[in-house]
Amino acid sequence: FQVGFQKILTLTYVDKLIDDVHKEFRDKYRNEFQQKGTLGLLNGTFDFKEDFLHLLREAEESSKIRAPTAMKTFEQSVKSQKTVKSMIETRGEKPKEKVKNKKNKGSKKEASGTEAATVPSKAAPDAKQNPLAATGDREELTKDEILQKNREEFFKKRLKGGEKSNKSPKPETQKEKGKKPRVWELGNSNAKVLDYSNSTTNGNTDTCPTEEYDPDMALGDRDREPGRLYDLEYESDEEEPEEEKVIQNPSQPRAKKGGLGGMFGMLKGLVGSKSLTREDMDSVLEKMKDHLIAKNVAADIAVQLCESVAKKLEGKVMGTFTTVTSTVKQALQESLVQILQPQRRVDMLRDVMDAQRHRRPYVVTFCGVNGVGKSTNLAKISFWLIENGFSVLIAACDTFRAGAVEQLRTHTRRLNALHPPESHGGRTMVQLYEKGYGKDAAGIAMEAILYARNQGFDVVLVDTAGRMQDNAPLMTALAKLIAVNTPDLVLFVGEALVGNEAVDQLVKFNKALADHSMAQTPRLIDGIVLTKFDTIDDKVGAAISMTYITSKPIVFVGTGQTYCDLRSLNAKAVVTALMKA
Repeated sequence: FQVGFQKILTLTYVDKLIDDVHKEFRDKYRNEFQQKGTLGLLNGTFDFKEDFLHLLREAEESSKIRAPTAMKTFEQSVKSQKTVKSMIETRGEKPKEKVKNKKNKGSKKEASGTEAATVPSKAAPDAKQNPLAATGDREELTKDEILQKNREEFFKKRLKGGEKSNKSPKPETQKEKGKKPRVWELGNSNAKVLDYSNSTTNGNTDTCPTEEYDPDMALGDRDREPGRLYDLEYESDEEEPEEEKVIQNPSQPRAKKGGLGGMFGMLKGLVGSKSLTREDMDSVLEKMKDHLIAKNVAADIAVQLCESVAKKLEGKVMGTFTTVTSTVKQALQESLVQILQPQRRVDMLRDVMDAQRHRRPYVVTFCGVNGVGKSTNLAKISFWLIENGFSVLIAACDTFRAGAVEQLRTHTRRLNALHPPESHGGRTMVQLYEKGYGKDAAGIAMEAILYARNQGFDVVLVDTAGRMQDNAPLMTALAKLIAVNTPDLVLFVGEALVGNEAVDQLVKFNKALADHSMAQTPRLIDGIVLTKFDTIDDKVGAAISMTYITSKPIVFVGTGQTYCDLRSLNAKAVVTALMKA
């Protein structure tokens, strides 16, 4: 135990005990070893327990008798021998004391187990003559301990000398100078392999080899039903009953507390003999507006929602045993559900099958600002379409961002690993069409659609570069791409983290598409993909802001990092989260 766990249990007498046991055992059985030889070792009985316990007690007592270590006085320390002149350093000179201290520190590391401070060079001869002087006055050692430490120092010196003499000579072949590039495990140092600008790679499955990896990392829930797009769920806690405002007729005098008049007045207000006025609802609507803004609904939209609820309820006679708060809250919930359920519903699977009957690919274009997750959610939608039996061609039209093509290539490899051609009758379910960087995005999209038509792909997903809504040249290029290729569906990808910015983004994207379009009826945004929904808890106001400003549906909701983390919007679940206190 002492050998294995020296730091846990520190015993000062262990070395002495081992030496004493060695000597005692050797002296006691020396004659028996010499007379009987090897047979004596095999057949002999060595009763040494009592002797060992006796030696252990002696070692423990000797450690207790030893005087406690005394602290050095200032006069005995090295610092007291320094002068002010020795502490002053001049430029260009190396201080001698520091060199000595470094040597002393090195010797300190060599001498393991000693706790003595560094001694000046003048005291070195005395230390050689008297071994006890080397340890100072801090502790008194026995003769056996001094011998043991001298042996250790001797062996260490011999080992160091051997290491120096055994050093191999310098090899004749010198190492190559210069820094070598690091080769990553999954990377490739060949620049030709990393060059994706060659158009002949499109459609060749050899350039997208299958990748082996853990499917649980990409799929998440393995118990799900393949190809099914689950609804967004939200588990709400039971809301605590809040204090609700009861209307009383202001024309009647207020009854005294505790009287029969107060009770009858309250009952009269509950029964619903009075119609709602704007003054009755103002305080409740103000609280509702602040609540909506706190849940990430844009401020202007929160005001408009409350105004529409006030106009709807003004003059309405309240129901029996209802309060203002519950009435306003119920009306607001109905309005929010109606906003999240627009008249036009996007059914992508139905539209893809309709395009199949006309023998043409169904084209979807993704657009949005930088960093909202366009490429990631494009890969999720690709996985969902593949599980429903449709082949997908991904058009890499983000020719600006570094790594955009490589990101889509990695997704293509992983999707092909999850759905290999062997599982689909030898048909490759997803391919990447790309032309490298710095090219015209509209031209690449047109070529990809033509290639998909010739090769019989069911769906073309066009990935575009992220752009801010205020960047006029990039917005013009996006409008050109949509006007030239006339996709079946234009999806705006926005993140659920934004508040007022969601309104600004959608308004300016739609305005840019309308202004820069050459057609008489310009093509605008058809639907919304709401990403990063798993990061906002119950602050779901961005969904209300986006659908209110565009009157377009939220087609998909991204809820995580795996391919299965794609949901359809559940309006009631979103409204429940929004109205949660």
